[in-house]
Amino acid sequence: MRKAIHALAIVAPMAIGLQALGSSTPMWEVHQAPDKDGVYYVGPEVTAPVLVKTVFVPYPDAPAKEIQGMSALAMVINDKGLPEHIQIVHSHGDEFDRGSIAAVQQSTFRPGVLGGKPVPVWIDVRVVFHANHDRTTPQVLIAERDLPAPAESQFEDKHHNPLSYTAPIPIHTVDADFTDPFVKHPFQTVAIVTALVGADGLPKNVRVKRGLGFGLDQKAVAAVQHYRFLPATKKGVPVEDYCDVMVNFATF
Repeated sequence: MRKAIHALAIVAPMAIGLQALGSSTPMWEVHQAPDKDGVYYVGPEVTAPVLVKTVFVPYPDAPAKEIQGMSALAMVINDKGLPEHIQIVHSHGDEFDRGSIAAVQQSTFRPGVLGGKPVPVWIDVRVVFHANHDRTTPQVLIAERDLPAPAESQFEDKHHNPLSYTAPIPIHTVDADFTDPFVKHPFQTVAIVTALVGADGLPKNVRVKRGLGFGLDQKAVAAVQHYRFLPATKKGVPVEDYCDVMVNFATF
């Protein structure tokens, strides 16, 4: 998983607050916050950077059987629309990777925005190389994102009192690591993973409940280990509890 590479990004991405019982303020206050280096994820308050202009990625001189594949990069698009901290998260070989990085460095982005102000945002970029040498360019895909807080009504009964129990709810998700776009996978492309979510919203004891095989189950577990949740509650008090998570895989 890219999180093992992204030392800058391993933080809780959202600020969470729980109301006191009987208060008129919302039960959950969820606002997007940057990581320790000031970088955001795409979410309800932060727009995604947009690739405005790019170049074709050249094919290196390689044997035909080695051409087909994908290079994937993670990076920060800063508040001026420039790529920074470019990291290889799925290698197709040094020459392919170097060409992909060079194309990104020559690309122009419109930066992400928070509250009308440009901010640095994490994105993924993938370059797919085809055996027939079809022209290829960098493509942006958001594989990690902050989610909006659920409606207050989900935590209340019809009399607007706190429910006796609410289940954990994801507020930051990570797509499982990149699948090869040229490899056929099972018809079912969603794995189900079970996690014990602590009262702090952090997952632990993550394990596969319904796997896919093909080496994908370990990737699903690794993704959920970097989720963040609103924890379960009992009578308005955060508690730890298990939940099932349907894990998507980052693909084109």
